[in-house]
This record gives sequence, structure tokens and C-alpha cells, in this order.
Amino acid sequence: MSKRQAAIERKTNETQITGTLVLDGTGKSEIDTGVGLLNHLLDSMVRFARFDLTLTCKGDLHVDDHHTAEDCALALGAALDEALGDRAGIARFGWALTPMDGSLARVAVDLSGRPYAAVELDLQRDKIGDLACENIAHVLHSLAIAARMTLHADTLRGDNDHHRAEAVFKALGLALRQAIAIDGGGVPSTKGVL
Repeated sequence: MSKRQAAIERKTNETQITGTLVLDGTGKSEIDTGVGLLNHLLDSMVRFARFDLTLTCKGDLHVDDHHTAEDCALALGAALDEALGDRAGIARFGWALTPMDGSLARVAVDLSGRPYAAVELDLQRDKIGDLACENIAHVLHSLAIAARMTLHADTLRGDNDHHRAEAVFKALGLALRQAIAIDGGGVPSTKGVL
């Protein structure tokens, strides 16, 4: 089996992003987006997916955090899509329920090649640290679209927004680890392609 990895690169007038993604890693990350909570959420996902990720973003944070959050997710999603190749032999589906103190998150993914995202986080604050709460859901949407995956993510309970958000990204990592697992079959689709 060839190495499942991809380079990360996205350059726009708003952001410059570089890095590498290795799917069959150990959960190591070196992430510097300039947005502390975004670093933390991506690191949580990577640790539980057991990916190895390096990602550096120089974004227009003097404007706000939107372009950085969106473009990091688009770049990471594109790298995930590339690293999966034709997706032959993967389990395809993954899901997780993840508690974090009083919070409980549910995530299900299908690496079907069909991008779709349904995200209900029910966050109450405007911001957590230096990341707007609206951009947390936007990161998940952008990641799903660029990775060509179906993603359902929601929080079932909890009153701490930091814990709710972090639980979702940990659940996403666990679901992705399950979905990318090699199960020895061919392309997991009745169509014969993903």
C-alpha cells in the first residue's frame, strides 16, 4: 500500500497555508494558524484520528478570523481528499459519541466522495478565545466540502462552549480514524467508485 499522505498548500490574497498530512500517523501535530482555539481544535481532531499534521497559516487576522479558519479547513480537507486517493479498501463510514465533562458530542462521517455537512453545535458565546463561534461550524462545513465527505456533527448536551466544541473535534477525529481504516475490500460502494 502506498503512503497515504499529501502536501498542504493554499495561497490567496487573504491567507498563505503550507504543511503536510499523513493519514497513517501517530497523532502528532505542529499547528500554527495564528488563532489559538483553531490550533487547539485541529490538534484535538488530529490526535484522535491518529493523523500526523503540520500546518502553518499566515492570514489576514487584522481583518478577523474568518478567512484563516475557512482556508485552513479547505486546505486540510483537500489534503485529506488527496491522501485518500481512490478510497479503495477503506471502511468508509465512521462515527463517535464523545463526552467531555458535561458535554456530549455526536459525529458521523461517510467518505463517500459526496460533500455534505449538517452541523448543530448550539454554542451560546460569540467567541471562544480568539475564534468566533460561527466559524467553528464553518470550519466543519468547509472541511467536509473540500474532503468530499458527508459529515453530521452535533452536541447533545453541555453548558460549556469550549467543551462542546472540543468534544465535537475529538469525535470527528475518532470517526475519521474509523472511516479511513483499511479493511481489505475494494471500493466500498455499489457504484464501484467513490
